Amino acid sequence: MTKIRLALIAGGTSDEREVSLRGAAGVEKELDPEKYEVVRYDPATDLPRIASESANIDVAFLLLHGVNGEDGTIQGFLDLLGLPYQGAGVLGSALAMDKNLAKTLYKLHGLPVAAWVMLEPSDLKDSGRILREVGIPCVVKPVRQGSSIGMSIVREEEQLPGALALALKHDSEVMVEAYIEGRELTVGVIGNKELTPLPLIEIIPNDQYEFFDYEAKYQPGASTEICPAQVDEQVRQKAQEYALVAHRCLQLRGYSRTDMILSNGELYLLETNTIPGMTPTSLFPQAAAEAGINFAKLLDRLIELALEKPA
Repeated sequence: MTKIRLALIAGGTSDEREVSLRGAAGVEKELDPEKYEVVRYDPATDLPRIASESANIDVAFLLLHGVNGEDGTIQGFLDLLGLPYQGAGVLGSALAMDKNLAKTLYKLHGLPVAAWVMLEPSDLKDSGRILREVGIPCVVKPVRQGSSIGMSIVREEEQLPGALALALKHDSEVMVEAYIEGRELTVGVIGNKELTPLPLIEIIPNDQYEFFDYEAKYQPGASTEICPAQVDEQVRQKAQEYALVAHRCLQLRGYSRTDMILSNGELYLLETNTIPGMTPTSLFPQAAAEAGINFAKLLDRLIELALEKPA
């Protein structure tokens, strides 16, 4: 059997570099050496090498997160080289990465979201507009970051300037949205033309974490993840349908994972991840395992989807 020559692309220059490298190590360990000839590349140093060796690559597997990984830039580079890769293309990656555009599309497609405003320069001197339109408590976040980097929950008005300053360290655009208290759920979707929603997962950060922040995401034992989430059947069906709508309206491909809040029986969409974490214990692989797809088979399926010709 001829092996598939696979470029495993991880690392990069974003704040999530270390998470990317850890994920790639888990993927490389799980890829069947009888099926795949794996070569590692790091976009921080290896873009010329990827270009020069592209003729000898069958498919790329992206394990990049954040800026220059999930925002369509590396996807465009691979498109120019004619290399297929798993997951969303340039447009879908860019739309999902920009939380303002994503929420606008959610709303246009009838998906429920928390009220939000985009930071304007005048808000740094007078936060009255934010307080009127969003209120306290609120969530302040960079528009184009992942893993809750630069994000804060503001519970007192005097905390707002510091939260805005923190977010501005990570992005030139900042979103302020109403805080909705509830249970955090996440729903994976897999497929190209035919989509399959995966079982729901509930995420419960330990008591020392105010929300599912960077440390709560990646520190072992910092959060409890329940799969399948213990919710009513009606909630499960609605959450899975919302994840499918989000996937489609953002023009995604291959797979995605959409985060939501369940509050007083209602679901509110937060964001959609186009390159979900990919260690055996990450959320997307957990949900796939619950659906009967072990980690190795999941990787095989994502590579199969990458090699499918777009419809």
